[in-house]
Amino acid sequence: MSEKAVSLLRRRRVKRSCPSCGPELGGEEKKGRGNPISVQLFPPELVEHIISFLPVRDLVALGQTCRYFHKVCDAEGVWRLICRRLSLRLRDQGSGVRPWKRAAILNYTKGLYFQAFGGRRRCLSKSVAPLLAHGYRRFLPTKDHVFILDYVGTLFFLKNALVSSTLGQMQWKRACRYVVLCCGAKDFASDPRCDTAYRKYLYVLATREQQGVVGTTSSRTCDCVEVYLQSSGQRVFKMTFHHSMSFKQIVLVGQETQRALLLLTEEGKIYSLIVNETQLDQPRSYTVQLALRKVSHCLPHLRVACMTSNQSSTLYITEQGGVYFEVHTPGVYRDLFGTLQAFDPLDQQMPLALSLPAKILFCALGYNHLGLVDEFGRIFMQGNNRYGQLGTGDKMDRGEPTQVRYLQRPIALWCGLNHSLVLSQSSDFSKELLGCGCGAGGRLPGWPKGSASFVKLQVKVPLCACALCATRDCLYMLSSHDIEEHTSYRDLPASRVMGTPEPSLGAGAPQDPGGTARACEEYLSQIHSCHTWQDRMEKMKEIIGWMPLMAAQKDFFWEALDMLQQDVGGGGGPPVPES
Repeated sequence: MSEKAVSLLRRRRVKRSCPSCGPELGGEEKKGRGNPISVQLFPPELVEHIISFLPVRDLVALGQTCRYFHKVCDAEGVWRLICRRLSLRLRDQGSGVRPWKRAAILNYTKGLYFQAFGGRRRCLSKSVAPLLAHGYRRFLPTKDHVFILDYVGTLFFLKNALVSSTLGQMQWKRACRYVVLCCGAKDFASDPRCDTAYRKYLYVLATREQQGVVGTTSSRTCDCVEVYLQSSGQRVFKMTFHHSMSFKQIVLVGQETQRALLLLTEEGKIYSLIVNETQLDQPRSYTVQLALRKVSHCLPHLRVACMTSNQSSTLYITEQGGVYFEVHTPGVYRDLFGTLQAFDPLDQQMPLALSLPAKILFCALGYNHLGLVDEFGRIFMQGNNRYGQLGTGDKMDRGEPTQVRYLQRPIALWCGLNHSLVLSQSSDFSKELLGCGCGAGGRLPGWPKGSASFVKLQVKVPLCACALCATRDCLYMLSSHDIEEHTSYRDLPASRVMGTPEPSLGAGAPQDPGGTARACEEYLSQIHSCHTWQDRMEKMKEIIGWMPLMAAQKDFFWEALDMLQQDVGGGGGPPVPES
């Protein structure tokens, strides 16, 4: 049936006009060409079958031509056929609201690119893509290998992925072999330092089936942490947790002899345990104690959304967008905050709240500096600025979050030892890579002397790049597009934009340089416009997130409003008085 349809399209002329907009207006048809027909007259199944042979990029472009093709190209039947053509494994990997479209785009856009530092050749190379991978969700380079986690929990081990060429440059090995390290993985981590030579072990948070009561055939799912040697992929250690505990993220902090594993539960609690890495390769059993971290013990009302770490500090982001810090060494504390006044060497796990003006979405943590991105797409930097790694245009340290005003709405942010990288998108949807800080060793391609401001680097960025990472030798970029996961920034309200002071009525009238009074009046008008008590409470919570308060103050007000809502119950609250 499809061959007949193709031959029919070749013999007869199809109208060039949009099928959903009716016939083309104009003169009479030329003689001898027959009556024109519309694609809209074909059966939908036939049209879907024909356009399913288009590449994914052409199919997306065709869907933007008119309303009819937009509807046809967005049908799940078309994407199901494309998935079967891309990979046989994708027949069973659909998930989400649009499973087939999501799977097709994930596997079409997946890729891992790298550019070696140093040398005269500046080219972007693409790695060998595991055909069994269902998109790329995370990656981690080690000294000689690369680990990739896909969207169904399969962790791939690219063995001997990087080799040195005759010119002394790093390049992908053409005969690179990849194997499946494990399945059912949720997250993985290794030594948080930028130097890959320290990444000896790989810690994998995974889900495994465990046997139930002895004498029965029942089994239950338990989370566990498996430790693998990065050099060979051999498992050397395994910890299994109680089935009632479910984790979603793992990070490492501390030295090898006192390596702390931080585990984030689905309920937003942080647990930790201590492991001695120097004894992991010895064939014997260990007893480790899982304890609640102090940030969850002292602040039980907080629900942590994500966390990141380096060798001597940990940063937590709550679901409300607050940021809390743990710093374990006095030198890093001085670099980050500019003082040792509040540092307690006897209580290094005490969380410190950062004062931020809005909700934080994601962050990046270097050795002695950090970067934060809020819900409005603004970038805030803090810490040591000896090499200009904060991008503020100078080399003055910042003891509190400082906004980089000329950068907004980044896709990804990365902080290294003494330089920072930002992946951004221009107005024509092309990606570009910006960097600042130390440029020694080719860390900032095109800027060998470095820069105290973010400058555009000489790197060709893939169209669907979503994450980046840099080591001592290479710059890595992960390409993958998930239609269900994207960072959505909000527009900055007019009241949040710093403007000129309001005109005063007299010479002695107090000035309001930040427009605080005007902003409070606008907030009150927004609350007054709400018709129900519940709407006013939700609006009040939103306004608290906008106000420039400390994270602890915001959490206090949010918790107090939640208590008031619970006391009133589901009755809709007291009636709103008329003005």
